[in-house]
Amino acid sequence: MTDPFEAAAVVALLRRGERPWHHYAQLIEAAGSALALLEGSYEDPDEPEPLTLFPADEPVAEVDLGEIAREIGQWESEGMALVTVLDDDYPTNLRSIHNRPPLLFVRGRLLPADERSIAVVGTRKPTSTGLEATRRMAAGLVSAGYVVVSGLADGIDAEAHRTALEHGGRTVAIIGTGLQRTYPAKHADLQRRISDEGAVVSQFWPDAPPTRTSFPMRNIVMSGFALATVVIEASAVSGAKMQARFALEHGRRVFLHRSLLEHPWARDYASRPGTSVVDSADQVVEQVEWIATADVLSL
Repeated sequence: MTDPFEAAAVVALLRRGERPWHHYAQLIEAAGSALALLEGSYEDPDEPEPLTLFPADEPVAEVDLGEIAREIGQWESEGMALVTVLDDDYPTNLRSIHNRPPLLFVRGRLLPADERSIAVVGTRKPTSTGLEATRRMAAGLVSAGYVVVSGLADGIDAEAHRTALEHGGRTVAIIGTGLQRTYPAKHADLQRRISDEGAVVSQFWPDAPPTRTSFPMRNIVMSGFALATVVIEASAVSGAKMQARFALEHGRRVFLHRSLLEHPWARDYASRPGTSVVDSADQVVEQVEWIATADVLSL
């Protein structure tokens, strides 16, 4: 970002504002400036009344953008880059969903190649068959030139990350805590390796702990970041099933590993438009490539 005070203004809006975060992403992009929102100089044509972004007892004049800019500098000195919706390197796929976060913290690097990302997700308590299916899926996607995205959780997620790295591919972890934390703690070395060779991404303040709501929010970002989501194994109450729902809402393709069809929820999802049942990475790649080609031909 050319103006560090714009980044500081984004942080100030999120810390002081009363709206859901994704509302700020939309407003910041519409205004083209977080400073304009902070200073009250932007008038939203869709709002009949002037924007009210702060509690009445917290005047904007008290916001110290210089102090926030220094805080951002401290985060950067600790290896955490701040990327906002005003930045060119905000992930292209993520920018297209309505509930995108206004900022991301990143260890490692976001790359243009991340547009070719596919999420591989599943249960924290996989079977040996599920782990083998994950390894085949992640290895096949890497071989086809795709970035493997997952959530760094136990089980399927961690296996997808490890397999991508072992096969010389790129992997991105979208996590449900701040970057200064690791959850589960035993994945500290894996998180470090992913940040060294790919990227670890969080929408939460660097010191944020895991919460009941942070993981569903993580699944929204993971769905938006990727072109499609592959679910390997998952129960009816799992985050992976929730991500499949988010992906369909985002207009992303959902792929269910055939073994999932033993679950009623998966059979229900398999009948929905936008969902396919697959056995291999080749089938995922074939359909994703076909969709990409169809989109180009329709332009």
